[in-house]
Amino acid sequence: MKHITSILSLALCILLTSCSPGVRIVENSCPKASIIVLDDNPNTMAAAELLQDFVQRSSGALLPVATEQSDESTHIFISTNELSSLAYDGFRIRTDNSDIHIEGRGAGAVNAVVRLLEQELGVRYWAGFSVDIPEHKNITISEMDLCDAPAFRYRQSQSWSSKEDPTYKLWHGWREPEEVFIGKLWVHTFGRLLNSDIVGREHPEWYALVNGKRRPGSNAQWCLTNEELFEAVCKKLEEVFEANPGLKMISVSQNDGTDTYCTCPSCQAIYDEEGAVSGAYLRFVNRLAERFPDKEFSTLAYLFSMKPPKITKPLPNVNIMLCDIDCRRQLPLTETDRGREFVKALEGWSPICDNIFMWDYGINFDNFVSPFPNFHVLQPNIQLFRDHGVKMHFAQVAGTMGTDFCELRAYMLAKLMWNPDLDARALQEEFMHGYYGAAGKYLLEYLDICTSELIASGKELWIYDSPISHKDGFLNAELRKRYNELFDKAEEAVASDPVLLKRVRISRLPLQYSDLEIARTMSEYADVQALESALALFEERTAEYGVPTLNERNNRPADYCKLYRERFMPGKSKNLASGAKVSYTMAPSGKYAQMPASMLVDGLYGGTTFVESWIGWEGVDGEVILDLGRVCEFNTVYADFLHQIGAWILLPKGGCWSGSKDGESWQTLGTFSFPDERDGTVKFEKGGVEGNFSARYLKLHVDALGLCPSWHYGVGHPCWFFIDEIVVK
Repeated sequence: MKHITSILSLALCILLTSCSPGVRIVENSCPKASIIVLDDNPNTMAAAELLQDFVQRSSGALLPVATEQSDESTHIFISTNELSSLAYDGFRIRTDNSDIHIEGRGAGAVNAVVRLLEQELGVRYWAGFSVDIPEHKNITISEMDLCDAPAFRYRQSQSWSSKEDPTYKLWHGWREPEEVFIGKLWVHTFGRLLNSDIVGREHPEWYALVNGKRRPGSNAQWCLTNEELFEAVCKKLEEVFEANPGLKMISVSQNDGTDTYCTCPSCQAIYDEEGAVSGAYLRFVNRLAERFPDKEFSTLAYLFSMKPPKITKPLPNVNIMLCDIDCRRQLPLTETDRGREFVKALEGWSPICDNIFMWDYGINFDNFVSPFPNFHVLQPNIQLFRDHGVKMHFAQVAGTMGTDFCELRAYMLAKLMWNPDLDARALQEEFMHGYYGAAGKYLLEYLDICTSELIASGKELWIYDSPISHKDGFLNAELRKRYNELFDKAEEAVASDPVLLKRVRISRLPLQYSDLEIARTMSEYADVQALESALALFEERTAEYGVPTLNERNNRPADYCKLYRERFMPGKSKNLASGAKVSYTMAPSGKYAQMPASMLVDGLYGGTTFVESWIGWEGVDGEVILDLGRVCEFNTVYADFLHQIGAWILLPKGGCWSGSKDGESWQTLGTFSFPDERDGTVKFEKGGVEGNFSARYLKLHVDALGLCPSWHYGVGHPCWFFIDEIVVK
């Protein structure tokens, strides 16, 4: 009896071994299953094609796709059911005997296939056109009954990968506004809904009263208590809806700008009653939502409208797009002063609105190609949004080619937006080793040091930052030397693999850019030849790898390198004003009045970010006097001005240069003027005169523009002009 029992046990063991649990779909690189598409939903077909493609690329077996069940013993049924109880973009995967059933809602079927390919085949889609597909001659899908859904029903980021590789975008579930918002109308839509060039002339009363005057313009806000305006907007919306059937969501939201809201008595009364400017905006959008109950209206809670109202609540078909633009990024939002201010607003909106769209920011917009070690804050911030009921999430990280570790940032965001409770460190390590191969450990160490040194420095990480702001912190000379040693090791580790070496070198560009930027702030540079070589290498690599821009203002790397040689490289021709005594008869504004006036003649030129070298005046004229120390003969004199409209820094109207030999009697040397410059590219312009001059003292009077013009989103508020270097030749 005992012998018989042993034989039966052995037989059972052999049976279990030969019939492993799961559903076999490929055997010896031959298809053992067919894919059955159960409906004509585009997501269903996309899921079927994705599964077929990657199974073939992994095993060589082409699973047939059909709309009807065949005689095959194994079927993979795929369907999309928009009326199911699944959450949006959610899915269920169920194995049943020899079949696999995939049901999705929204893009759920695609998401289910991605889960199978990652979990069962080990596929990893790191970045655009960068996917690891392990080889499998045999593929068996484990037995399962799995339901899952993303934490956010809408997930958006910015990545060159999504723009250039449609399969990458599909794989990670990224969305684009035009897929959801009617007529591509999302954020800052006042100017697009009503043409201010026409409406502003006919009805200036429809626009915000700012500093005592109505300010119509393409970036102006509306007077939201004007009844004629409301009816005009409704009429325009009817036209938009008729021209765009199929979608139901539209943004009716304030134009960009700070404190440009209307201050007329009627609007101000609502602000006072609601305890927040957002009260007037929400009441206006609620009225639209009542007028068009079959549509969904999104509106911004941004800058001056971030704080929620005390009385009015969003209607069910109103979406609040909440933005944390003013927050710093060196720590989670709950751990910084500005972050806690934002969290207070989030905590106010959350109980009154179950339809919040979170707009988060995660990169340096003035310097894309610059280190931005914020990976440690991604998960806690996303968990914060999830825990407060956010339904839609946009992480604006400006992932053009060359942006600091943009491939890693997009990968982590995609995974954490689906499940905020994943192991973020494990995700980071998986990516670094998978995407960079043997170089990954060195780059991971680099990121770890950057992060710890940033936190230890106590300096803020800002989305309009500069490497120069951190030259005494996590980008000090000693640390940059160590970082470069790590990148040297990383390049050496993958020197024989052109693909991996390219990835490492692209990721090194932000460090190279930081070295260049910090070098130009040094009055003396020890090795000019080494600096020229570093600049040439940066120019060569940015061109080779197709880096399109250094910032959101589209300043190209090639232009930067050309400007660097002309403007920043040590050894520029002698400036007679170098070391001159500088004084003000019309002082700079705010903190700039406390900065040494000698900054204007120290030989150091300011860059595209105004945080260093620049001296600024806000809304008022400026006047500077230079004492050259002796009477000099010269033929050129100019000051360097900054044009950066995103920071409300505009070129002034112009100015006048005067000269004197004794400091008492002045003679006009000449005047200069600037055109109305609306280009968003950051520029440096010279304001000067030429001739045959003789003087010891020089006076520069600058005629300020005063207020931001109607086309600018600071309309009605003071704008700045900035000067850095005064040159006499």
